Amino acid sequence: MSQVLPVACSVLQRSVATPGIQPQPQMGPQHHASPNVSTQSPEDDDRKVRRREKNRVAAQRSRKKQTQKADKLHEEYECLEQENAGLRREIGKLTEELKHLTEALREHEKMCPLLLCPMNFVPMPPRPDPVVGCLPR
Repeated sequence: MSQVLPVACSVLQRSVATPGIQPQPQMGPQHHASPNVSTQSPEDDDRKVRRREKNRVAAQRSRKKQTQKADKLHEEYECLEQENAGLRREIGKLTEELKHLTEALREHEKMCPLLLCPMNFVPMPPRPDPVVGCLPR
């Protein structure tokens, strides 16, 4: 507090010491001229108000458009998730059906008269497991 007082006194002394010269208020970097004091004409002020309003409306429009785009992407995501889940269920069903049919074929091959007949015997290489070949990786 004692440091502020001498500075204020020195400013007052300078203003008193030079009659006829008005002291100018000193503004630091945090001070700006009062926003209420307008050096612009009323037309400039109106133009500035219209420009701000136009900018505000454009910003609202842009935010709304961005929100709509995000909503649309979210809906698309939900649809794709549902489709993906349905396809995964179908893959599961088809895999089970393939296992069942492969097992039925193996059981049939054990007693098939055409395969057991020596006349029809043609050596065949072992077949790969069809279930393993069809599963997604």
